[in-house]
Amino acid sequence: MIRFSSTFSIPALTLACFALAACSDKPAKVPAANENQVDYFADDAWGNPLAVVQHPAGEHVDGITYLAYQGPLEDPYVASYNHETGEWKGPVQAGVSVMGKDPNRAKKVDNHGKPTLIVDDAGYIHVFYGGHGGTPGAHGENPLGNHHYGENRHAVSKRPYDITEWEDLHTIPPFGTYNQAVKMDNGDLYLFYRHGAHRSDWVYHKSTDNGRTFSPAVSFLKHKRRDDLDAVDSWYAWVGRGKGDEIIVTYDYHLCWDMNAGVDGRGHTTERHDAYYMVFNTKTGVWTNVQGEELQMPITREYADEMTLAARTGDKWTFNGTVHLDSEGHPHIATNIGEDLGEKTGGPKRTSHFRWTGEEWVGGEPVADIAPDVDSRGDFIVNSPQDIRFLIAYKEDGIGQVAWWNSLDGGASFTKGREVLRRENAGWAITSIIRNSTPEARAIVAEKQPGEDWHRVYLLGDDGPVTRALSEAQRREK
Repeated sequence: MIRFSSTFSIPALTLACFALAACSDKPAKVPAANENQVDYFADDAWGNPLAVVQHPAGEHVDGITYLAYQGPLEDPYVASYNHETGEWKGPVQAGVSVMGKDPNRAKKVDNHGKPTLIVDDAGYIHVFYGGHGGTPGAHGENPLGNHHYGENRHAVSKRPYDITEWEDLHTIPPFGTYNQAVKMDNGDLYLFYRHGAHRSDWVYHKSTDNGRTFSPAVSFLKHKRRDDLDAVDSWYAWVGRGKGDEIIVTYDYHLCWDMNAGVDGRGHTTERHDAYYMVFNTKTGVWTNVQGEELQMPITREYADEMTLAARTGDKWTFNGTVHLDSEGHPHIATNIGEDLGEKTGGPKRTSHFRWTGEEWVGGEPVADIAPDVDSRGDFIVNSPQDIRFLIAYKEDGIGQVAWWNSLDGGASFTKGREVLRRENAGWAITSIIRNSTPEARAIVAEKQPGEDWHRVYLLGDDGPVTRALSEAQRREK
């Protein structure tokens, strides 16, 4: 088993730069108006460095937004932005991922271990990273699923609200991937993830001591062998805060085919279908569906179809999105839907919107008025049942765009609002909405130019990206 140091510190040169700022009582210098500014905050994001599913990737606390992304060698990196002073810090390496270090591995970049970030009630910053199921040789039997690669890890800042030094806590099993962190009003932390590779349960852990320890894993979505097909039932989920003591979950069904099985004998693909929704009351421990009926856990495919189904997508494939509540406490779901075009990943999937009216699920049409062969991703802010704002990233006619799409009729129609970022030839990786986001900082995006392994990362607000001095944003030698 490969061992890495449990303590991480930033390079001496970077540390010296932070020390200069720390020695003064004055706010750090805001770059002068004539200093060369750029609209990205770093240029060393690696692979597919961000996603909607690993979340939150950023959090705003007391005037500072903390950000995480996958950097060199698939390691987690953290930066911060002070909204009052305009000061950027970092990015700083927060840990060492097992992945990204083996030159003999056929698939050089795994991408499943991108970091999730959350700040506890004591001000310590937590990053969960590096996992894609673990390996039997290094980690032994996975009691809730199968293996693949990597090692799920948990890093925490050594001091509150300070990104300069980190340590690993060894508080979670190594098998997890797609980490998602939720903090309740009483400070309890919940960590949700898939407990292994595709054929694994989805689970959660609870911490009542600011993430210093976590309870054992509890399954809430059950994987199991099908007896009618050469396949296994599996899932993809997105978990967020609901109202009061509740956590809300949307998920889609993954039909995990055996080798040489399935449509045209393609074997394992990303085939996924439908949209589901349920609620977890963290105070009572009871799970319910949208009608308030108590659920028996963990959920199986047959039971999900009976009790938690929000939408059927038929032959179309899905890529699950996010869920939020409106002012009446009704859930709205984003899910990405597209055709099966005979490929391992199906076809492009466009972000679509569903909502619960109090009596039924409605919607399902694409949010952005873009071509059917254009892939889109994003998250949304919902104010009322009628007022919904999506931040969507897509590439159309060779132009990469990140833009707001707004509805004032409950999602029956959307119109394009402000375009906040545009680049020729660019594809995008985008996060969910930042936790406790502000109008100046809503999401993180990475610009993916064709043939490039390294990507620029941007902090985007309602009106566009937050700028930074070029000398600070350029982290790679050209």
